Parts: sequence; structure tokens; C-alpha cells
Amino acid sequence: MLAAMFDAEKAVADFVRFGSVSADPSAKAGMDGAVRFLSELLRRHCGCEVEVVPTPGHPVVIGRRGGDPAWPHVVVYGHYDVQPQDPLDEWNTPPFEPVVKNGFMYGRGTADDKGPLMVHIAAFAKLLEAYPDFPVRATFLVEGEEEVGSVNLAAVMEAKKEELAGDFVLMSDTNNAGPDDATITTGLRGLACLEVILRGPKQDLHSGINGGPVMNPIRALAKLCAGLHDEKGRVTIPGFYDAVRPALDWEKAELARMGDNVEAYKKLLGVPAFVTPEGYGVFESRSFGPTLEYNGITGGYQGPGSKTIIPAKASVKISCRLVPDQEGEAILDLVDKAIRARCPQGVTMEIIHHSAGDPYVVLPPHLSGEGLDSAKARAFAAADREVRASFGNPPHYLREGGSVPILSDIRRILGMDALMLGVALPDSCMHSPNENLSLEVFRRCTKVSEAIWKAVARK
Repeated sequence: MLAAMFDAEKAVADFVRFGSVSADPSAKAGMDGAVRFLSELLRRHCGCEVEVVPTPGHPVVIGRRGGDPAWPHVVVYGHYDVQPQDPLDEWNTPPFEPVVKNGFMYGRGTADDKGPLMVHIAAFAKLLEAYPDFPVRATFLVEGEEEVGSVNLAAVMEAKKEELAGDFVLMSDTNNAGPDDATITTGLRGLACLEVILRGPKQDLHSGINGGPVMNPIRALAKLCAGLHDEKGRVTIPGFYDAVRPALDWEKAELARMGDNVEAYKKLLGVPAFVTPEGYGVFESRSFGPTLEYNGITGGYQGPGSKTIIPAKASVKISCRLVPDQEGEAILDLVDKAIRARCPQGVTMEIIHHSAGDPYVVLPPHLSGEGLDSAKARAFAAADREVRASFGNPPHYLREGGSVPILSDIRRILGMDALMLGVALPDSCMHSPNENLSLEVFRRCTKVSEAIWKAVARK
């Protein structure tokens, strides 16, 4: 017997209270708590048999609601892990104590991905309350390592691919264009992450006694990083752009429909100007262009006052966001080779590869020419209709600049494409302090999800 009257917003708040930071070994209690909470939720409200699959890292939660093998099978993907909460002093409220203010819920994971995942859990639970024999099989595939590269999920899917394969994947780890502008995401960038460490002297040196003949690793690192982009903002690594697939005409038209309010975007981000790579506009560059970014740089003394040294080492963390048809591993190798060839004299270099994932693009059935009677096609059509009804505007079909690299593995291993319904907003502060979820958008998206489930059930 299912528990009745699922309170979706309370469930989000309860979920957020678990500090499930996958990158932090000290957050094990939060990770374990999130697994227990999610498992019980799927059992009580979605009629699922739950399996917690151990991995060399964090476990995968699989909730299965079976039924007639002839019923359509929808796989909901999400993740229960969250980004680290640092810097704590920039949060207005405690990151793992959710607070609702002015229609927004604040807390780490509200927008990425506990709130969005709950949209589809809530919609399915509500339908089961009204229709206990609802004719759809559902599998909830929820991992605990999305924020650290999904390093173990592919192996789990390989081991269980027959039972996990369904008609399509439903997920919401993506953004909306605005509170009244829902987005059905049609592409995500791939990712290639590495770290470069330069070492000079065997220990920190007195910068007066030894300054002059000794190459400072920070100076060497600054020179190296500065040379990875030209004066027009393009990445200078040979072959970096060779595989880039041009955007299609309909994709450009959808992006143009968003308008080109550069000043509003600057204000939103708090930057004085944009510096886009040659060949791309501001909004084109974040949708259709690849990037090479510096995510963190370290070297020398970081405390108060001065400490006049030549440090023994300096390092930089680099990530590349990739577009079709770039491949994550291939770009890692390109970047590695180019950086090694540019190692400044007077230092030694170590490069650590952290993760790589390929970009992902899916064409909505009504734009791809695919038959419109499949469960996936009915789902896309229902999403389009209900977005118009709930948001008052047609959905935007846009590529997004972020990455969910596991989607390429889902397509390769399980043979499924994804319907990606945005829930977060441009100012949801994903990965930043004061992460938040619009409860109004959450409610609207839950209605859209209900319409998707109902459309899939119809034959």
C-alpha cells in the first residue's frame, strides 16, 4: 500500500538537509542519509522495489516500479550528490538548512539536482495516488557521483543494461531560460578536466637571496596559461576546433528567439564586459562553442601580509567544455600534448587527468522526422503542450553550456535518448553560494511531468 498525499516541497527540503557532497570524504554521513531518504521515498510513494548498488565510490540507487512488460518503460535519471558548500561566508542562510523566502527555497541541492529530481518523483507519486494501476513501468536511476564525473555509473549500467533499458530517459538536471520561459534542452557540452603542476626548486626559497637565476613556478605557470588563448579569445591548441560541428539552422533560430539582451546578461552576472572568442556571439559562445577555462590556480604564500619566497611549485586546474563532434578523451590528449610541449624552461611538469565526457545532442522528434507514435515522441509532444499551458509560452529548444557526460554513456549502453526539462533558472546559483529553487517553477514543471507520464501511458 502506497503512502498517500505526497508533499513534494517538504520532500525537497528534507532531501536538502543531507549534506551529500560527493567530493568530500568527511561528508559520508550526508551521502548515506541521502541514500536512505531517497530509498524510502521511492518505496513509500512510487511503489518501487529499491536496490542500492555499491560501487568503488558512492552507491547508485535504483528504484523499479514494474508491471505488464507491454507497458511503456520510462527511466528517470538524477543524482543525489551536490557540490561543496564553500565559500561558507557568502551564504545568506546555512547551505543544508533549507529556508523558504519570497517563493524561493534556498539550500545546496535545491536546484542541482534534488529539487529537479523531485519534480518527476512527485508527478509519478501523484499519478499513482489517483491511479494505482497506472500503466507505465518506471525506473529511477539516481547516482551519487555526478558532481565528480559519474566515474562508476557506466559500469553499473553495463551490468544491468537489460533491466535498465527503456523507451527514453526523463531528467531535469538542466536550466530554464527564465521563470516564464521553460526550456527543453537539446544538447549539453562535454567535459575534459585536468590539472597541471609545475615544480621548480626542491623547497621554497628566499626570494632575495635566490631571486634572479631561479625560474619562479608561478611566473612559469602564468606564462603557460596566458599562451593557451590568443588575443581574440580562441584556444591556441592545435586541432582544438577541428571536430566542432556547426550549429543547425533551427538551433540558431531558436537561440535568436531568445533575444540578444547582452546588457541584461552582464547585469545578471555582474561583469563589466564580455570577451567572446572570434566567430561567436555572446550567447552563441555558451551554446555552440567549446571553451578552455581555469578553475583554480595555486602557488606560494596565501596568508596575511608578505612572505617573500620563490615557491617550490604552482598548479592550475583546467576544464574544457566541448561541443559536437569533439570527444572528451581526444581533447584531453590534445591539451596534454600541447601543454607539455610548452613547458617553460627551469621547471618540471606533471599533468593529472581527472575526467572526460563527450557532448550530447538530441533532436526532438518533431524536428528530426522521427515517427510521432513512440513513447518518446508522445512525451516530447506532451511536454510542448503542457509548457504552453503552464508557462504561458512555448518551450525553447536550446543547447545548454553545462555538462551531464553520463548521457552519452546512457545512449551508448542503454540505447536511450533523453527528454531534458529545465527546472533551475539563470539566477538559481547552481554550484555557487545561495543556491535556490523557484517553487512556482517547481510546481509548473511538476504539471509538465504529469502530462508526460500520462501521454506515455496512452497508446
